[in-house]
Amino acid sequence: VKALRELTDAAMMKCKEALAESGGDMEKAQEWLRAKGLSSAGKKSDRATSEGVIATYVHTGSRLGVMVEVNCETDFVAKGDKFAELAKAVAMQLAASPTVEFVRADEIDDEVKERERQAEMQSEDLAGKPDNIKEKMVEGRLGKILKTKVLMDQPYIRDPSMTVDELVKGY
Repeated sequence: VKALRELTDAAMMKCKEALAESGGDMEKAQEWLRAKGLSSAGKKSDRATSEGVIATYVHTGSRLGVMVEVNCETDFVAKGDKFAELAKAVAMQLAASPTVEFVRADEIDDEVKERERQAEMQSEDLAGKPDNIKEKMVEGRLGKILKTKVLMDQPYIRDPSMTVDELVKGY
């Protein structure tokens, strides 16, 4: 239990429960904790966040700099090293993602979606295709374009197998 707790920073009883669920297998217990952590982070995402930290990232050569505000529920969390590490990671992610315009997909206006949709409909490679095929192709392209503009949908730069949303929920 102690070793799992040191690896994951999870509560002692959660570690004990994870080891019991996984039959003593340390890796399965870590996966179980990660899955539980993600589900509990999802439940907490609707709460008000009035505390936080401002983090900066200046790229080598000082040609690019990012300042980001990351909020949380309590000042106790905001003062923690892990939270500062998360804020720094988000700032670095923003520096590496110049196309990001929105934090979450639900922030995108219908006007922006329609503008992108119209631009894709004018694409030369769609000429001569039936309307129903055009619509499907445009919707697929629109999804890809909008995904590049949403921070939380971006693949995390240090581990492309996870998104920024998964990174945040994992902290």
